[in-house]
Amino acid sequence: MDFHATWTLGLLMVAALLAGGLGQLLHLPRVTSYLLMGAALGPSLLDWVPHEHIHLLHPLTNLAMALVLFNLGCHFPFARAKRLLRRGIKLSAGELAVTFLFVVIGLPLLGESWEAAVLLGALALATAPATTILVLKEFESEGPVTEYTQTLVVLNNLASIVLFELLFVAVHFFQDKLGPSPFGHMVGLVQDLIGSLVLGVAAGLAVSFFYGVIGEGRRLALLVAMITLVMGACDRLEVPYLVTFLAMGVTMANSSYHGRQVLAELDRLTGLLCVLFFVTHGAELDIHALFAAGLIGIGYVVLRTLGKYAGITLAAQVAGEEPAVRTWLGTAMMAQAGAAIALTAIACRRDPALGQHLQTIILGTVVIFEIAGPLLIRMSVLQAAEVPLAQALHRGSFELPDQIRTVWNRLLLSLGWNPWNKQTTEELTINELMRKKITTLAQSATFDEVVSAIEHSRDNTYPVVGDEGELLGVIRYRELSHALFDRELGSLVRAADVTTPAGRTLFPDDPLSRALAMFQAGKDDIIPVVTRDKPNRLLGVMRRRDVLRHLIRGRTSG
Repeated sequence: MDFHATWTLGLLMVAALLAGGLGQLLHLPRVTSYLLMGAALGPSLLDWVPHEHIHLLHPLTNLAMALVLFNLGCHFPFARAKRLLRRGIKLSAGELAVTFLFVVIGLPLLGESWEAAVLLGALALATAPATTILVLKEFESEGPVTEYTQTLVVLNNLASIVLFELLFVAVHFFQDKLGPSPFGHMVGLVQDLIGSLVLGVAAGLAVSFFYGVIGEGRRLALLVAMITLVMGACDRLEVPYLVTFLAMGVTMANSSYHGRQVLAELDRLTGLLCVLFFVTHGAELDIHALFAAGLIGIGYVVLRTLGKYAGITLAAQVAGEEPAVRTWLGTAMMAQAGAAIALTAIACRRDPALGQHLQTIILGTVVIFEIAGPLLIRMSVLQAAEVPLAQALHRGSFELPDQIRTVWNRLLLSLGWNPWNKQTTEELTINELMRKKITTLAQSATFDEVVSAIEHSRDNTYPVVGDEGELLGVIRYRELSHALFDRELGSLVRAADVTTPAGRTLFPDDPLSRALAMFQAGKDDIIPVVTRDKPNRLLGVMRRRDVLRHLIRGRTSG
């Protein structure tokens, strides 16, 4: 059955929503979930997404890539860029050199031609910017591994583009396919890079100027208009848009006081388009291409992986970087897609036979790098203790029965029917509504046990009890959520170390109105219920949502 492209767009967005939920359930990064769902809908499995419809969606996915690159550039004001580049160039140089040598030397031993091997060596340098940056953003990671990852993504892709162009000219020169003016190609490459840089700087200055001139209601339109115009100019002039949008972001970051507002303005649009980007990109993945890549493809995956990890580890040791950088930076650089695929498309136009061979290898191995890459990035920043606890945990956002009951009750109230018994709040005591079957934390509980309790609960406050069941205090999730998640703390920190005074408690014979007043005055979603006798033993908890339900009941019954 032939459907319109809008049906495909809707199908991909619904698939992305399902993928996000499944990813949370399976503890997967959202990027991986989107890619896997897209691959399931694509030619490899269900084949529900026509190739021509994906082609029609490319303007939107290209806009998503442009927004990601612009966002990345905005994170490099000159002061920060100088600091990171001073040390990042050393790490990048080690990674690029070792990766290139591994691929160029290793692939001919597997039967690959030297021409294809050197070009694949250049392609191996590229790291997928959208995949890498979006995973870092999802987990809100901060620290040296995160900073170096952002820096190396930029350096790697620039190096891959330039080296691939130079080596392609060299290959054609040795094959006598270049023609009478080999230096003309070099000049063309330099012109493209300079033109891309100039275009990006001009666009960044334009955004900085006009953003402060026009009203707030039109700023998003300005940003989208400028970015789409610049993308069109890159296509028209055939200059690398990666350089353009990075330069645009860097220029804006250093010429405007509105950097944070610009990023906040684009944040929702970027999130929406990136969801579409990854699920569409997943639909383009072809498992059959992996088999077509054969032994060379397997060799490329192994050699590129070893080269990137060994190169960064060696360079980090020589540079005296901290252990987390030496151990985990390499695994954060494995994702590969956009830049490498785009370069092979260029190669196909210039030399169909050689280009198609390179494209087969890259399209096949991208399946592995794009699926495994986000998992490795997440592992890297988690193990480097650069992820806040709130992002390291997988907490359910709702319980299905509660959500169904909430929707049903709201519908009944809208129709004028009271779904609850006619009992007022003044007639209720805490003892009648409190939750008595609760999970408590002993003061000797390890930090791992605290984390497990948080992960399996939707509450934000957790009672801590002593040996005789007396209430010692509470652990508040909001006070821990921004702390960096360090697995080494699991056996060192105890619940007592992160316990704070409860502040407010209830007694079982208190009226419901007292609980309501406490919830209105504080942010905790539960209040411990204790005995009046000393020591105050914990009897249960009063939940905010239970009080609100009965408050609504009292208003509707009155």
